[in-house]
Amino acid sequence: MMSLLEKQFKLEENHTTVKTEILAGVTTFVTMAYIIFVNPNILSQTGMPFGPLMVATCASAAFATFLMAFFANYPIALASGMGLNAFFAFSVVLNPDMGITWQGALAAVFIEGVFFVLLTLTKLRETIVNTIPKTLKIGIASGIGLFIAFIGLQGAGIVVANPATLVGLGSVKNNLPVVLALGGLILMAALEYFKVKGSLLIGIVAVTGAGIALGKTPMPEAVVSMPPSLSPIFAQLDFSGLGNPDFWIVVFTFFFVDFFDTVGTLVGVCNRSGLLDEQGRLPRAKGALMADAIGTVAGSVLGTSTVTSYVESASGIAQGGRTGLSAVVVGILFLASLFFSPIVGIVPAYATAPALVMVGIYMMMGLRDLDFGDWTELVPAMLAFFMMPLAYSIATGIEFGIVAYVLLKVVTGKTKDVNLVLIGLAVLFVLKELYA
Repeated sequence: MMSLLEKQFKLEENHTTVKTEILAGVTTFVTMAYIIFVNPNILSQTGMPFGPLMVATCASAAFATFLMAFFANYPIALASGMGLNAFFAFSVVLNPDMGITWQGALAAVFIEGVFFVLLTLTKLRETIVNTIPKTLKIGIASGIGLFIAFIGLQGAGIVVANPATLVGLGSVKNNLPVVLALGGLILMAALEYFKVKGSLLIGIVAVTGAGIALGKTPMPEAVVSMPPSLSPIFAQLDFSGLGNPDFWIVVFTFFFVDFFDTVGTLVGVCNRSGLLDEQGRLPRAKGALMADAIGTVAGSVLGTSTVTSYVESASGIAQGGRTGLSAVVVGILFLASLFFSPIVGIVPAYATAPALVMVGIYMMMGLRDLDFGDWTELVPAMLAFFMMPLAYSIATGIEFGIVAYVLLKVVTGKTKDVNLVLIGLAVLFVLKELYA
């Protein structure tokens, strides 16, 4: 078995072990396990049944993550994308002006996924991933880190909406979840200082246990439960709206956001974890992108919204994950969740929130590698860094970063630093904002 794992995942070459990869996989899964319940909660607003949605969420995540493991040998997990699922539910199906049912929205996701497969076969997506300059890759990775930390602080209730200032400090007094989240953050940071393996996972388990002991997190009513049937949503795609112009707007929106969210996640996570090569390119990019594309197609058939790479994979990478073996562990745990959903469901948001903050800090460390003396490099990277959390979109951060990079290089006469791919992307982004 060990020789088989070594042959498949090249553990020694990647300076890792089976134990480290398993720990990394468990950490990634625990950090992103919220999607098992959050995705069905969002999509069920459209009238789709919750139980089958949970099955589709787990099955599509497992399938796509296995593809990532064996196509690309990367420790990156995939699942139904947050934001994309909200767009599916609230901007498409529940929008009376669209006239698109959830079956029609699944068809739009299917077509988008097919486009992705074709683009990946032509190497266009791989070219874009490897064309992004190193400076922008640092800005994107750090921006994703700030975005993750922001999501974690929100999830814990530490940062909340404020009508006067957009965001503000949540209530700390008599707010046990916030106190537990802050305590978890201190615990994780201390464990990291002492270089304790599995510090994030230990912190998540400790905070969950404290929540149970203090009566804030209920114990599960059961340990094992049989998953419901998938039949109400399986292969329920409706292509009757192909003649509706709004249908193609939906397809394009899914396509655009998924494309650049995935590119941003792969570039950001792999840059910070040292998985890029000496030229700053992503080896085996085609396999990673194909896993994402096929995962989206399969997800639509199973009955869920767009499947995409997850930034939470950085939590497992922070614990030493370097190969597809940790992705296999995540996939197995998603399948097991179909039967152990009561246990998975007890991990509260305030337990995973500090782990997200820690991962965000880890990813922002790359800012020290920026050239602070060259404004044509610094400003685009920092725009990408700022815009991701402030616009709540990885894709928007990439847009601002690339457009600023091209414009600054042109107006300062450093045109040799840009190529036709970057110029084409910049023009596309500007047109999108003007006419979308």
